[in-house]
Amino acid sequence: QVQLVESGGGLVQPGGSLRLSCAASGPIFSINVMGWYRQAPGKQRELVAGIASGGSTNYADSVKGRFTISRDNAKNTVYLQMNSLKPEDTAVYYCNAGLTTLWDRLRTANYWGQGTQVTVSS
Repeated sequence: QVQLVESGGGLVQPGGSLRLSCAASGPIFSINVMGWYRQAPGKQRELVAGIASGGSTNYADSVKGRFTISRDNAKNTVYLQMNSLKPEDTAVYYCNAGLTTLWDRLRTANYWGQGTQVTVSS
């Protein structure tokens, strides 16, 4: 089965940096869009950044200029480089991928990782 496994979260001081990784594995045929979402306590899950298979990207206004999303198509992996972190960036970060499998190459399905905690605090 398809799995998305995130890594790289943790505790960091304001102004610091973290790099999140998310590797997709399993019977994958192709991955279209990959992205990062986050959910803070008491808030709805929100899109942080997304990247298409061709490399085009989009970002939430709150992270523009501080976060960079990238992907390695050969490794089915997406990254999120987070710089100048602020306390308001504290949340659980989830990886998301829209992909097709070897068993159903015509239908794009949505998959989520288990989430990784990012805490920005002094």
